[in-house]
Amino acid sequence: MELNTIKDAFDRVTKKQKVASSKFQEVMEQIGHEIEQALLRIQSTNDAASLGEHKMILSELKAKLKEVAPLSQLEGTQKELNVALSKYPKLLEKSFNPDISKAYRNVGSDIHTVNQIIASHFYREGHFDLGDCFITEAREPEAAGQKSPFLEMHHILEAMRSRNLEPALGWATTNSEKLKLSGSDIEMKLHRQQFVEILQKRGRDGALNYARTFFPPFATKYMAEIQRLMACLLWAGKLDSSPYADLLSPFHWDKLAEELARQFCNLMGQSYDSPLSVTIAAGVQGLPTLLKLMNVMTGKKQEWQSMKQLPVPVDLDREFQFHSIFVCPVSRDQATEENPPMLLSCGHVLCKQSITKLSKNNNTRPFKCPYCPTEVEVGQCRQLYF
Repeated sequence: MELNTIKDAFDRVTKKQKVASSKFQEVMEQIGHEIEQALLRIQSTNDAASLGEHKMILSELKAKLKEVAPLSQLEGTQKELNVALSKYPKLLEKSFNPDISKAYRNVGSDIHTVNQIIASHFYREGHFDLGDCFITEAREPEAAGQKSPFLEMHHILEAMRSRNLEPALGWATTNSEKLKLSGSDIEMKLHRQQFVEILQKRGRDGALNYARTFFPPFATKYMAEIQRLMACLLWAGKLDSSPYADLLSPFHWDKLAEELARQFCNLMGQSYDSPLSVTIAAGVQGLPTLLKLMNVMTGKKQEWQSMKQLPVPVDLDREFQFHSIFVCPVSRDQATEENPPMLLSCGHVLCKQSITKLSKNNNTRPFKCPYCPTEVEVGQCRQLYF
């Protein structure tokens, strides 16, 4: 789906709207100025001024307003705006197919699993009342088990937004061994941030006592980091003008909160990104290709719903690629354990079944690579990891 045309149309509408608004403001200022001048003239006249003089001032005001001609000035810009506004929705209707149901492939889905994913998304995003309401109406009481962990996570993150690291440190201490096994250094990062906060608020002695209490278990692995923090003690009260001023950046708080949420989800066995959000985002990206395919297949009066795989590739960004997929460039089949990718001696890769067809099922008969002049023997082909 080409969005540049729509963006250009939107930009035209925005430009026309700004011009119309600017013109309207200009005309209103003109009118306001003339009215103010007339009022000042009326107020400046003494009580003995005749009614005729007031009428003359108002008559002159009427003539000046007629000369300003606000309706005539605004008519042109408003007309151009209306034309642009009338064309834009028509372009939207033409570019976007409102009926996306035909691009939906009827595959079996587990409603129970879908409900679990939706409930988990609400809890993950902190919409606990909404999640409770959903599981009640969907009759999925088991999904309520996901509420408590996410409630704890949001309690910790809320405290961090208030520069309170106590709940986060308590969680990290409780899960210290699990975090070490996963290779996470978030516990040390939390202690580092707490050290800096104490140094800023309670001074050198408070920070030194904190370091003596909590840093020893991390000395072996994070000695360089601890030495840098100890140097900060020399700059107590003026850390913002020291070589270590970067430790005061709010950026550290944001990154720490993000990493804590990521590690929290990891220990729960959950992905950091909501599966529902990822699915919808990937679907939105792949939808234009499916809509185009639907239109083509409908025009050819062909049915694609029953096909085992799509006749066209659906390209997604790397953020949606969670494992490697190889599609044979000859057969267009996706590699499987029964039909693995094979590396030819020339460096090109084909699926095993394609090699079998090219060699006519003869392991000793050389065949030409479809992508270069090299003659290849089946015995020289090496199976790649699948």
